Amino acid sequence: MLSFRDIRQLVKQKKARDEQGLFVIEGRKLFSEAPPEQIRQVILTDRFAREYPELLAKIPAGADVMTGVGEERFAQISDTKSPQGILTVLSFGGQENAAELEGDGLYLLLEHLQDPGNAGTILRTAEAAGADGVFLTEGSVDLYAPKTIRSTMGSIFRVPHRYVPDASAALAEFRARGITSYAAHLKGRSSYTEPSYRGGTVFVIGNESRGITDETAGQTDCLIRIPMAGRVESLNAAMAAGILMFEAKRQRELQ
Repeated sequence: MLSFRDIRQLVKQKKARDEQGLFVIEGRKLFSEAPPEQIRQVILTDRFAREYPELLAKIPAGADVMTGVGEERFAQISDTKSPQGILTVLSFGGQENAAELEGDGLYLLLEHLQDPGNAGTILRTAEAAGADGVFLTEGSVDLYAPKTIRSTMGSIFRVPHRYVPDASAALAEFRARGITSYAAHLKGRSSYTEPSYRGGTVFVIGNESRGITDETAGQTDCLIRIPMAGRVESLNAAMAAGILMFEAKRQRELQ
């Protein structure tokens, strides 16, 4: 059974998560959606155990369980301002590194994305739009940091995703599989509604402040634009990703 010190390290440090192959989730919803085979330890406060006894029955056999934890002590390992009283330690082995390429698939490539909220929202939107996988370049936000996981609202357990060395290598892999790459860009000549996304498609989303790099823009098959009124030049990364993915979903449903 992991100590409180071990769990605090998993909450705070990517290095600890990578070395131990473990990560932490908090709350009832994420516990309910977590794959049972990945659950290794569950920590519960007295209050939570009294209020939600039905959840105790859902803890898989073989998982370590720590009950009777006081509120103040639980707060020492919680990453939230108002802890619900349940924290779960899981092993990797679910959807990470599971994103595989299919010639007619719908994908996202995130280049140097940094904001946990954006990353989580993009995974949720990818699931809602029926995307087949999300790829992130090395140096992007850690999907298994507690804030990012909360933002996914459980989609992290269902959307295939993996990290790639860089956008250049990923785009070459997409191109070799006949998958066309698109990126919303100020130099885009056509509106995002004009191309057909019925075949293999990957949308490239860049860093929140800098967008995609010039090198990546030069390697993308098609630069498109999202028309905007007023003086707005660009959209939030998650918003742009959502617009593009749902346009692809709309087109594919018309086939």
